[in-house]
Amino acid sequence: MTGGSLRAAGYDERTKTLRVELTAGTFEYAGVSPEVWRRLSTSSSPWSYFRDNVEEEYAAKRVR
Repeated sequence: MTGGSLRAAGYDERTKTLRVELTAGTFEYAGVSPEVWRRLSTSSSPWSYFRDNVEEEYAAKRVR
């Protein structure tokens, strides 16, 4: 999964935590629903989906 500044992404369904690796660093987003992850991971444009539906909707915590 790449595109734009997005290098990689992973999801922990148990904790509902999305971890994304961007060119600017690695960030975690808490409270992300499995449906948002499914849509992100299957999107034809993951970077656009991430910007529109994750980055602006969930608080980020920088982990790296």
